[in-house]
Amino acid sequence: MHATTTTTSTKVLDDTGNAVAVPWIGINHLALITNDMDTTVRFWHGVLDAPLVATVGHENFRHYFFAFGESTTVAFFEFSGERAQELNKPAGVFDERATQFDHLSLNLPDEAALLALRDRLHTFGCEVTEVVDHQMIRSIYFSDPNGIALEASWWVKDFNESPPGFSDETFFHDSNPVPAVVELQAGALTRTPVTLLAGASSDQP
Repeated sequence: MHATTTTTSTKVLDDTGNAVAVPWIGINHLALITNDMDTTVRFWHGVLDAPLVATVGHENFRHYFFAFGESTTVAFFEFSGERAQELNKPAGVFDERATQFDHLSLNLPDEAALLALRDRLHTFGCEVTEVVDHQMIRSIYFSDPNGIALEASWWVKDFNESPPGFSDETFFHDSNPVPAVVELQAGALTRTPVTLLAGASSDQP
C-alpha cells in the first residue's frame, strides 16, 4: 500500500506535505553492445579485473554484467545473428558516426523504492513499464525527453557481500554461455585479448 502523492512544481509531496526524495544509490548498469561476448568476458573480467557477476542468455541475445565496486556494473548485449557497426574513436573527440549506447540503468536500494519511482513517474504523466523480474535484478523501463532508454533497477542480492558462484542460477542463467564463462566455471581464463589505443599512430609507444 502506497501513500497518495501530489505534485507541486517539480516536487512530489506525501500526505503530510513533505517532499518525497528518490533514494538513488548510483548507476546500476550502463548497457553497451558487443559483437563478440567471449572476447568481451576475457577483457573485462580477465584484463580489467571487473568480475563477471551475472549472465543472461536468450534465443536472440546474451546480456552479461561486470562489477565495478558497490553494486555498479557495466553490461553488454550480444545479439544472435546480428552485427553492430564497430567504431574506434579517441575519447572526447566528436565523430558523427558515434551512435547511442543501448540504455542506462540507475540503481535503487529495494523493491519499495522501485515501486515508489514507478508511481512518481505516473504522477508526472510519464510512461513506464510494470516491474520486470530479471532474477538477479528487478527493473522498470522508461525514456527521457531525448528518447534515451532508461531503466531503474535494484539487485536482489549484494554480490559484494556474498559473491555468487558461477553455478548460482539466480545470477548465471545463460544456458549456453560463451567459452570464457565455461573456463571461469572450471577455475580461470586461459587467454585474454590485446587491445590498441583508438586514434594512436602505429609508431606510438
